[in-house]
Amino acid sequence: MAIEIESSWLEVLGDEFDKAYMIQLRQFLKEEKQAGNKIYPKGSDIFNAFWKTPFTNLKVVILGQDPYHGENQAHGLSFSVQKGIGIPPSLRNIYKELSTDIPGFVIPAHGDLTEWAEQGVLLLNASLTVRAGTPGSHQKKGWEEFTDNVIKTISDKKEGIIFILWGAFAQAKSELIDHKKHHIIKSPHPSPFSAERGFFGSHPFSKTNAILVKEGKEPIDWQIH
Repeated sequence: MAIEIESSWLEVLGDEFDKAYMIQLRQFLKEEKQAGNKIYPKGSDIFNAFWKTPFTNLKVVILGQDPYHGENQAHGLSFSVQKGIGIPPSLRNIYKELSTDIPGFVIPAHGDLTEWAEQGVLLLNASLTVRAGTPGSHQKKGWEEFTDNVIKTISDKKEGIIFILWGAFAQAKSELIDHKKHHIIKSPHPSPFSAERGFFGSHPFSKTNAILVKEGKEPIDWQIH
């Protein structure tokens, strides 16, 4: 099974796809399908984050944990859902924070964050697939090794990237990042269980843009149209 991934990522990650863990992961996914299990997102969307945000265009990383496990939700971008699907609770809270953090931000009618990805925001989940209706079902199968290596590669080969780490799971990944070369913005997770404990009022979006402007880069237009 050939892996199709955007060329600038293939250049820096090419070796990963021949490693034993990745071969085992591909075998696991094959067996899942053979057993009749539905996997999200669909195959062509698994590496969507990399297609939408080439390595050469990267400015910001927002780290999630697992793809959504409901029908037609996941499309390979963390926190994002396809148009026409209800906005999940964590994303609702992200929009709520944006409406107080970014002047003039209007809460969108959909949850597709592709516009962020196309501006250089890598929307990366730690696991890139999940079995339908079963959260966490593809954890510890090899995806974390791959995505940890993605984070390390960004840390090693880039400078001045802003990592937005929400919640304990994402914040544990900060040990993979060179803090002298990059910026880390941390807060509680936007989930309804933790948003009131410090996510609201944390201003991650305006902080990100302030850093980008200071470094002479184009700020992110966070407004989703």
